[in-house]
Amino acid sequence: MKRIGIIGSGDIGGRIARLAVAAGYEVLIANSRGPASLQGLIDELGPQARSGDVREAAEFGEIPVLAIPLGAYPALPEGVLAGKAILSTGNYYLGRDGRIPQLDALELTTAELEQLLPGSVVVKAFNNIFSHHIPALAAPVPRTALAIFGDDEKAKAGISTIVDELDFEPLDAGTLAESWRTEPESGAYTPIYAADLAITELGITSPHWVRAPVTGDQLRQLVARSQRADVAALEF
Repeated sequence: MKRIGIIGSGDIGGRIARLAVAAGYEVLIANSRGPASLQGLIDELGPQARSGDVREAAEFGEIPVLAIPLGAYPALPEGVLAGKAILSTGNYYLGRDGRIPQLDALELTTAELEQLLPGSVVVKAFNNIFSHHIPALAAPVPRTALAIFGDDEKAKAGISTIVDELDFEPLDAGTLAESWRTEPESGAYTPIYAADLAITELGITSPHWVRAPVTGDQLRQLVARSQRADVAALEF
């Protein structure tokens, strides 16, 4: 059976775990609160899922998923992701993460900053879709595309396989330096998966925030037209 470790049990990590179990993966999930806090999720997911610590999740399968806030990175065990290709869902949210000078100055993208994880190979995916759209858009007709960014072709290929097996269409959208194209406030961020862009101002909990598939061709065009957000000018 295929295996995948997921570090982070929040909205994104939990929903990726559900898709992975449905796709036939054996899943090990870890979070900062410890295995006991995950019992409800593990019970829901069934016998293909188990909980563990961060080191166990990092070693469980070839490519772990990292679905934690940027501010939680320093708390990761030292070297836990060294030598690993990782699927990162991370974004820079000012209200949650505080100011990060390199990102405010547009010197780096969030994914390039994540390369500060010693010895890891970061590939970006699942960062530009709202968590509740993940299960709603898995394998509709037409298939929904997700952008993948990375500098290592082998790592990108491995993560593209995972995205494909989770019932999305992987789209190679470029390098880590280009990954700003799907970050918050960009032209290829989460509202593109809403059926009616006019209702996005109602908030993500609105019952009118209906999901809409985005094909590979549509996403490719949105990524190409995307404009980089002036992060330093944003307020929180």
